[in-house]
Amino acid sequence: MQTCFHLAYHVRDLDESRAFYGKILGCQEGRSTDTWVDFDFFGHQISLHLGEPFPVTNTGKVGEHWVPMPHLGLVMEMQDWRELADRLVAEEIDFVIPPGLRFAGEPGEQATMFFRDPCGNPIEVKGFANLGKVYAK
Repeated sequence: MQTCFHLAYHVRDLDESRAFYGKILGCQEGRSTDTWVDFDFFGHQISLHLGEPFPVTNTGKVGEHWVPMPHLGLVMEMQDWRELADRLVAEEIDFVIPPGLRFAGEPGEQATMFFRDPCGNPIEVKGFANLGKVYAK
């Protein structure tokens, strides 16, 4: 069964978040009030609510990197990943882990990048040449 997920989390500034998620990431804005806004996050629903973002630590060891935990993640087709990576580089996003390839030649080979939204919420975006290999061992 394929369904979309819904995730709600805190941001400190809705206008700044609208600019980031809407203009930079290209997500379509949905419903909103004075205290929250929904976005179509690449086919999934995220709800950004005013508040203090969750604490984050670099405690997730993946390959040679310690990654921010917890984090929101997204898996994309490789061409879509490349287009997003190019857009983020052009926007001069400050990457936690810049766009690159990991697990090269291994099952689960993937492109990845980590960055934070303006409120510090970490986001990982992975790209796969074959989405059927996302769970490869």
